[in-house]
Amino acid sequence: MKPLKLPFWLAGTELTKLKDAAQSWWNKVTEWLRWPLLQMDAQTCHLTILDLLAWQRDITRFKGEPESLYRLRVKHAFVNSVDAGSTAGLKRILLRLGVGYVEIEERLPDRDWDVVLLSLSDSQLSQNPELLRVLVQQYGRTCRRYDFVTITPLDLGCALLDFNDDQQTLVATLL
Repeated sequence: MKPLKLPFWLAGTELTKLKDAAQSWWNKVTEWLRWPLLQMDAQTCHLTILDLLAWQRDITRFKGEPESLYRLRVKHAFVNSVDAGSTAGLKRILLRLGVGYVEIEERLPDRDWDVVLLSLSDSQLSQNPELLRVLVQQYGRTCRRYDFVTITPLDLGCALLDFNDDQQTLVATLL
């Protein structure tokens, strides 16, 4: 709220105290009126309000889910539902929720047509098993089966040697 200003002829000490009290009161009323608006932000609202926002956005907190991840899922619920159903959308959802890079392969020739392979690293799979299950259930394609495949990075060493293809011809004679 803007600070109140008295005209110069009302600049007495008692009126200044009255002005300061009114300013304090209206600042408090402004905070009360802004409080409901501040509760619409999933990152900063009270946990009870967050549960209401989650219900509104069709998000259910799974057992053992950290509050920060729950807030992130509620915050991005609308965008995630828009992205659901496509390969690129599922990759964006997993990036948005902190899972990281994922490779998605569909309709492989040696497998059933409805099997989708999600290739993740060991750490991604071990740190987010329940989250991945919930995300595939909520945002995955209908009538598809999802298999998790682990990608294991390996260190590869390669030695480089200088080889010049030099040739020498030596002739030996008997004396």
